[in-house]
Amino acid sequence: MMMLALPVVGNAQAFSQQEAGAALKEALSTGVQHAAARLAAVNGYYGNPLIRILMPDEARPVVNSLQHIGLGYMVDSAVLAMNRAAEQAASKAAPIFLQAIQHMQLQDALQIVKGSDTAATAYLRKTTYTGLHHAFEPVIDSSLHQTGATIWWEKIFTAYNKIPFTRKINPDLTGYVTDRALQGLFLTIGEEEKKIRSHPEQQASELLRQVFGGLSTVR
Repeated sequence: MMMLALPVVGNAQAFSQQEAGAALKEALSTGVQHAAARLAAVNGYYGNPLIRILMPDEARPVVNSLQHIGLGYMVDSAVLAMNRAAEQAASKAAPIFLQAIQHMQLQDALQIVKGSDTAATAYLRKTTYTGLHHAFEPVIDSSLHQTGATIWWEKIFTAYNKIPFTRKINPDLTGYVTDRALQGLFLTIGEEEKKIRSHPEQQASELLRQVFGGLSTVR
């Protein structure tokens, strides 16, 4: 059985590749479930300035115009609706992530163990993005239609896009929110991965603490 040397503070030890891979899968499974649960809670997106879904920068002229004529509340309502839709969709993330982790090959796991601070996040993005997009989109679409935000967005920005020399805005609100929701999801997963690597002492099992305790020296 091949061994993977992972130095541990005060206790040099070698683990089998299978043990290191299993430890990674265990830590990732816990991490993605925690991250998805946080995002699926009320204000999971809306309450986090780093991932809150806002109107696109290209829409600033429209936003300014609405605020100028006393309709800023419409913008606020749209922003809240977009984030609530993303929070509803986030509940679909964990099973998709867990399936990808379960099917992760040993060689992939070992490369992630030795990789960058967000190597696992990059792997999950590569293997789950399409599935997540398909899962998020109908939930977000349904939520946005219930609030009327989709119709408002399409009317406003379809008309705006007809103005010459303006930077065009995607009139598909569902597509825009889905893309931004996934950006926020992977940003959150990346932060969770960094915590796992930076604070191995917080891992649940002794094997996890020992394996991840040596990650900083294995590159």
